[in-house]
Amino acid sequence: MITTVTPGIDHKMAEIIEKVRRGERLTLEDGVYLYESDDLLTIGQLANEVNLRKNGKKVYFIENMSLYFTNVCESHCAFCSFRKDQGEDGSYTLSGEEMVSYVKQHITPGVREFHIVGGHNQHVPFQYYVDSLKALNENFPEVTLKAYTAAEIEFFTRLSGLSTKEVLLELQKAGLKSLTGGGAEILSDQYRQKMKVEKANVDQYLDVHRTAHQLGMKTHTTMLYGSIESHEDRIRHMLQIRELQDETGGFMVFIPLSMQPRNKNAGIMRRNSAYEDLKTIAISRLMLDNIQHIKAYFINIGVQLTQVALTFGASDVHGTIVREQISHAAGALTPDGLTRKELIWLVKGAGRIPVERDTFYNEVEVYE
Repeated sequence: MITTVTPGIDHKMAEIIEKVRRGERLTLEDGVYLYESDDLLTIGQLANEVNLRKNGKKVYFIENMSLYFTNVCESHCAFCSFRKDQGEDGSYTLSGEEMVSYVKQHITPGVREFHIVGGHNQHVPFQYYVDSLKALNENFPEVTLKAYTAAEIEFFTRLSGLSTKEVLLELQKAGLKSLTGGGAEILSDQYRQKMKVEKANVDQYLDVHRTAHQLGMKTHTTMLYGSIESHEDRIRHMLQIRELQDETGGFMVFIPLSMQPRNKNAGIMRRNSAYEDLKTIAISRLMLDNIQHIKAYFINIGVQLTQVALTFGASDVHGTIVREQISHAAGALTPDGLTRKELIWLVKGAGRIPVERDTFYNEVEVYE
């Protein structure tokens, strides 16, 4: 067993360590205690121990490409700098043919996944979103379509008059294989009201993923942290995800997303600290005992901190992306993509084994 290096561990921390090592679940109280503790090394080492037990030294990444069909959105969420109104400078809505042309110009060899999200554009019919996937599937049949957030799916039900299940079935016919994790933000209706999250509520977010899992899809899920939420809000968020995972087993990975400021020139006091980012990744690993992977998202926390996070419970570093837009519209200072070589270097630099994967965590190549 790995032993902690921090002297003077108090009774509560010792109790949590024993619970984790015995395979017992951590409670809401345990999670809040971990957030309020300043013993980052002990928390990180315990999360590292859990991750090594689950995944060994393997760290996963994928050759993927982020696509955004439209930035026009009916919602006005307080944290979003990506959205535009119809007709506003910089607004766009691409046809399937236009997106296919864009992909042909920018795709790199080896891309095996399209990560597709965008605005809730009420000025086009639901069929537009179906046809968007069809165009990509017909032109790039070898690339997996991971598309739309649960919030987008809920929007499609209102746009089309179809049920969640009917919407998902239509999208599956068009080539959809998995849902992205976005739209979760913090799973608290009070938080969503204060932050003007004008999209799917907590129950709707969870129900979309539940329905997708019932249809045989494996999906991703996120948590956007670092604004007005409390530590208890974050832990309650994780517990709701854990409960749904107990029910369906359909989540492949949990992705903590560090909130970005609205301005690239924002000072450090407007950004989450490295301490908070590492702690959140580690606590996610400890709380979500029934999800295989925790992702360190370099787009939000930076490349160097992503490397450190691999010893704080993370087992995934996302992918090549090619050109990320949403976090960078909100002030992210990180690269908007990395190459396969750079991801391999990053993982090996942490003393871990890089594993190229597909969307469903099937191993494509192990770089030992």
